[in-house]
Amino acid sequence: MSKSYIIFGASKGLGDAFVKGLPTVGDIVWIVSRSRPQALDLNDGVQRHWLEVDLVQQTKLDMVKNALKDQTIDVLIYNVGVWEQNGFEENYDFDNDNPEDIASILNINLTSTITFIQALLPNIRRSENGKVILIGSTAGLDNTNNSQVSFVTSKYGLRGITNALREHLRKDRIAVTCINPGELAAEIPYEEGTEKAISHYGGTRIPVQDLVSLVKCITSLSSVSCVKEVDIPAITDENC
Repeated sequence: MSKSYIIFGASKGLGDAFVKGLPTVGDIVWIVSRSRPQALDLNDGVQRHWLEVDLVQQTKLDMVKNALKDQTIDVLIYNVGVWEQNGFEENYDFDNDNPEDIASILNINLTSTITFIQALLPNIRRSENGKVILIGSTAGLDNTNNSQVSFVTSKYGLRGITNALREHLRKDRIAVTCINPGELAAEIPYEEGTEKAISHYGGTRIPVQDLVSLVKCITSLSSVSCVKEVDIPAITDENC
C-alpha cells in the first residue's frame, strides 16, 4: 500500500535523505522548505510536491493547509533545527548572541513545530496508521556538555512537544516519536552512500542513511506500537 509523507526541512542534508530514501514507487511526498529541493528532479515513480515555506512566517500556515486540503498524511516528519551563529565553533560565546537571533531560533525550532503540526492534524487523522516523527538532537539530552543556550533549550523543548502531542493523539492511535541524533554526516548526500560518509569523517559522524533506516523501521510498525524516543549518538561520542 502506498504512503503519503510530509517532510519539513527537506531541501538538503537529513531532510533530503528522507525525501530520497523513505518513499517507494507510488508514494507521495510533500516537501516543505525555503529553497527548491533537487529531489524534485528524480524520476523514480514517487510523486514529490514542493511547498515553498519559510518557517519563520506563521502566515504560511493557511497556504500549507490549503495545499493539503483533504489529503491523507501517513507520516509527518518535522526535521527543522537552526542554531546560533558559530554555535558549534570553538569561539562560540553565549554572551555575544543577538536577542533577535535568540527569538528566531526559538520561533523556528519550537513555535513553528507546534503550529504547523497542529495545522496538519486533520490530515494525519485520516491515516489508518499515522506517525509523527520529530527530529531532535543529543544536545537536548542531559549532561551532553553543550553551551548553546537557545539551541539546547529548543531541543529540550522539542522533547516536551513530543510527549504532550503523544498524549493528545493517543485517542487517535497516532504514534509520536522523537529521534535524537548526534552529529550527522549531513554534508555527504544520501546517494553517495554510507561508506563515503563513514570514511570522510573517520567514523565520527552518523551517516544519514542510518537515520533513514531507523525511520523506515518506525513507520513500518503497526498502529499498536509506539516508539516514544530514540537516542542515536555516534559510537565515538563519549558525552552521550
